[in-house]
Amino acid sequence: MILTTTEKIPNKEIIEILGIARGSTVRARSIGKDIFAALKNVVGGEIEEYTQLQADSREQAMQRMVQDAEKLGADAIVSVRIGSSMVMNGAAEILAYGTAVRLSK
Repeated sequence: MILTTTEKIPNKEIIEILGIARGSTVRARSIGKDIFAALKNVVGGEIEEYTQLQADSREQAMQRMVQDAEKLGADAIVSVRIGSSMVMNGAAEILAYGTAVRLSK
């Protein structure tokens, strides 16, 4: 599966637009990670626990988007975007979406 943030893929022709492919996950912080984050907040620096949580969340949302595109019969997803929104205090949704397309052979 080809993924790109652009509308076109070099040297490829889009022959059919299949629809929007999307994948999401909702993740919550844990009390253990919050304790470490609070300590880091005092001394400064990157909060690796949250960085890793966000990276894992983005990866899961992307995988789910690819699975959605595969169900549509797509060869690629163009105009890929990732967004996030707070669902409740301490929990956020990560959403990956793009246009599922079929390419010429």
